[in-house]
Amino acid sequence: MLRSLWKPSLALAGTLAATACSGSDAATTESTTWHNTHVNAVSRMAVAAGVVAATSMKPDGTLETVALGLRDGRRLWAQPATMAGRLPGMGVSTPAVVETSPGKAVVVALDPVKKGRWNATLTARDAHSGARKWSRPVHSTFGPQRCGPYVCLSEHTALAKARMVVLEPSTGKVLWRLPGISEVEWYDRSRVLLLRLSASPSVESYELKTGKLQWQQPIEQALGPGIDMSGGWAFGAAGDDLVGYVAPYTHPQTRKVSTFGLFSVRISDGTINWMRPSVVRVYPSGNPGHAPVVRPVDPQGSYGGFARLDPQSGRVVGQIPAADVPGSGWWLAFPERMDKLGFLTHNAKGTAFDLASGGPVSVEEQRGWSFCVTDPKPLPLRGQPPGFYSTAAICEYDLATGKRVSPAAAPPLWFTGSQEGWRLWRDEKGAVHAVHDHTGTTPGMYG
Repeated sequence: MLRSLWKPSLALAGTLAATACSGSDAATTESTTWHNTHVNAVSRMAVAAGVVAATSMKPDGTLETVALGLRDGRRLWAQPATMAGRLPGMGVSTPAVVETSPGKAVVVALDPVKKGRWNATLTARDAHSGARKWSRPVHSTFGPQRCGPYVCLSEHTALAKARMVVLEPSTGKVLWRLPGISEVEWYDRSRVLLLRLSASPSVESYELKTGKLQWQQPIEQALGPGIDMSGGWAFGAAGDDLVGYVAPYTHPQTRKVSTFGLFSVRISDGTINWMRPSVVRVYPSGNPGHAPVVRPVDPQGSYGGFARLDPQSGRVVGQIPAADVPGSGWWLAFPERMDKLGFLTHNAKGTAFDLASGGPVSVEEQRGWSFCVTDPKPLPLRGQPPGFYSTAAICEYDLATGKRVSPAAAPPLWFTGSQEGWRLWRDEKGAVHAVHDHTGTTPGMYG
């Protein structure tokens, strides 16, 4: 799972960028492709039981939960949505979609219904019809998440009594509780791996039915002391392992930079497989568990070259030396297969390197995917603190000219990921697109 995109600092040497409706009229151009331009999706998307769910922003700045048919993109239903206590750096929350039986699921999201001391209402609806199944009052939360066959919810997050509850998706019944704030990073039908957000953050494995702790691995054991999760994080599965990334955070008073880097733990028992401290993940790039690309940072804060790592072993499988990195004013751009690394210069000729050999390659007829917008604007959300951004979109560029490629093609698999053979993405205007290309389930940049 990935902490939804916050507006990152441009101080990372240009390697980072930040990054509904009535009647769909979704156009089906092919039997395996659809586009819904009547949605302004601002969150990631969740899929289960033939339904796609996302949070969309309406023209008046309010939010709504939108459900679309996975096969044709047509709107099934929409309901008003909100956030209560979610931090701007986390991005707009995504609905949780949980399968309850073959072909059936519930969409769980936060409704703007306040009652007494409760600031919102967690509501589960039938994924296909939108019929309400159950609800739960909420004071503050980072939002619901799917955890295997259940719903996980960290609630009271703004209070000292914060906790995570595991809910039965058909009824909302509480199965077990866990003190503190947790985020789901991986699950199957029997266990869930949680990131425990505390003074000493850790990755922990729990039996889903009972809540029994199976193992615990403090992140400091992998990366060293001085962890501060305020800079953000990302996780992704690599076979039988979980690869995690903790981003650096500069304390506003002391200016001290927190410990950061990449590490891997074994899903079965939490054993640390490998660690890469003091590297930053670059954007756009693949999921940490699929195709991590990083830059080392020395103790003085100087950036090295670029390296693609093998998520199974942590070994460098391709790198570009720091001496070959061009000066300022570029943005990273990767091709379909991530076998090359391009330095995009908008409306001018860029440069490119082969990631395996590290050698330069011609940019003639060389294309790469980079962020569509390099200076994103915060969303004008009504009733929310400022600083929320849409999940970023990427566009294809001709590296020889620095211009966008038109017409737009489907973004690469390393960005979109694939769920049930479908690849889903939002464009820079929030429209939702999909292609069914029978790719196996794999994580994208956002999880």
